[in-house]
Amino acid sequence: MAAFKKPGRTIRDRKPQAKKAAAEARAEAAALKAASGNTSTKRIKRVKPVLSGPTITVTQVRSEIGNKPKNRATLRALGLRRIGHTNTLPDRPEIRGMLQRVPHLIEIKEGK
Repeated sequence: MAAFKKPGRTIRDRKPQAKKAAAEARAEAAALKAASGNTSTKRIKRVKPVLSGPTITVTQVRSEIGNKPKNRATLRALGLRRIGHTNTLPDRPEIRGMLQRVPHLIEIKEGK
């Protein structure tokens, strides 16, 4: 005896509902934006904080490929995303600890 599928909702049946929900969410977001008075569509640039006190300039000189996930995460936490990328960080113990985890991937220059 052949097994018959139970009649029910298929993916095609669910798609219009998902589209409708997404459209409602966009409309609600637009209404909130209009109500707040902010009609600008430009993205806001992130402003880097001004560092006071001693700093360290770190440059990534080797690829993160082939390294452990913890080391990759440490590079990301230091603000380094690609070879040649440089970031200036405050000279604090937690930053120093991160630098000690990945000395083979970075070049360090002392700041102020």
